[in-house]
Amino acid sequence: MPTPASPSGPTPAGDDRNLVPVDENYVAPSFEDRLRLFWQRNSKAVTGVLIAVFIAIVAKGGWEALAAQNEQETQQAYAKASSSSELKAFVAAHPGHALTGAAQLRLADEAYADSKYADAATLYDQATPSLPAGPLASRARLGSAMAKMLSGKAAEGETALKAFVADTKEIKAFRAEAAYHLASDAISKGKLDDVKTYSEQLTQIDPMSPWTQRVMALRAQATAGTETAAPTSAP
Repeated sequence: MPTPASPSGPTPAGDDRNLVPVDENYVAPSFEDRLRLFWQRNSKAVTGVLIAVFIAIVAKGGWEALAAQNEQETQQAYAKASSSSELKAFVAAHPGHALTGAAQLRLADEAYADSKYADAATLYDQATPSLPAGPLASRARLGSAMAKMLSGKAAEGETALKAFVADTKEIKAFRAEAAYHLASDAISKGKLDDVKTYSEQLTQIDPMSPWTQRVMALRAQATAGTETAAPTSAP
């Protein structure tokens, strides 16, 4: 009896390599063919993405052009503002802008010059947040302290001046001026020890400052006045 043929082993699951014969004449599609096939299948989606990107670029450019135009108009409006009423109108129309801080600073200076110290202090404080760090912001901070001292808030103003003098990040010229005003106030109150302290601080800040020379002159006058007022001993 012939031996029955052994059945072939089962094909492993997932292995279909032997199911499709390979044509010896098969040629892989070129890159151009694959690109054309991709475009045929995805042209609408790609076109939509390109249109969206184009719209975003145009919108960004338009927004930047509009912002530049608004900024130019704001600068022109500020340049035209010369009277107090025009400056106030500019402040109301452009809240938060750096030039609004500059306009408030001008209004504060006007109020200070007119001895309206309470109004000046308020305007200096309002100007400070809108001003970039630098001379204008330092002027506003110093002006606020001085206006408060002269408006009846002497203790608050003196505290602000002391903090200003101690702030090494502030501009030296303004720190020197603040120290001078403290020394001058101390002289008017007859606090010679404080005069000495402030004059020494001023010398440390900037020994060549005109404020240093002025405070030394005030200190010499105060000392001479004290010596003159002192009773002389009997011969």
